[in-house]
Amino acid sequence: MKLNTFQKRNRIGSALVFLQFSALFLLLSLTLATTKTRYGTIPMEALTMACASLLLATWTLKHNRPCNFNLSPLPKLWCNFVNTGPYQWIRHPMYTSLLLGTGGLALASSPFFGWMAWSVLAFILMLTSIFEERWMREKHPQYSFYSRHSYRFIPWVF
Repeated sequence: MKLNTFQKRNRIGSALVFLQFSALFLLLSLTLATTKTRYGTIPMEALTMACASLLLATWTLKHNRPCNFNLSPLPKLWCNFVNTGPYQWIRHPMYTSLLLGTGGLALASSPFFGWMAWSVLAFILMLTSIFEERWMREKHPQYSFYSRHSYRFIPWVF
């Protein structure tokens, strides 16, 4: 039995979301297991990254209406193309927000394993963004122009 394109994409999207949440759970577990967090000594840098993450996520959600929000990289059929707010500069501001917040977790956990788990999450988000952008180009013809004039995760860097 052959799967149609939507079913294949839905499976890919679901697998990527599962991997994201698995890496996030691993990173959270590593952070909670460290002595620093058990005794309430979370580094100021980690708290700063968490606050920056929350600010970016809030700003993003203000511009990306709830009907557009999707955990899967597969665009919703009824989604609108958004290029205001943080989307002016960053194509994936929620991924950037997640990387900022989990960077704080990595700082608060054991250095080697925390950053390894963060790197795995960053790789998964990069892979997810590649699929998402491919599918967005098909759905929104203006996405190609937009992607040439914006950054994937970090403005003026990447």
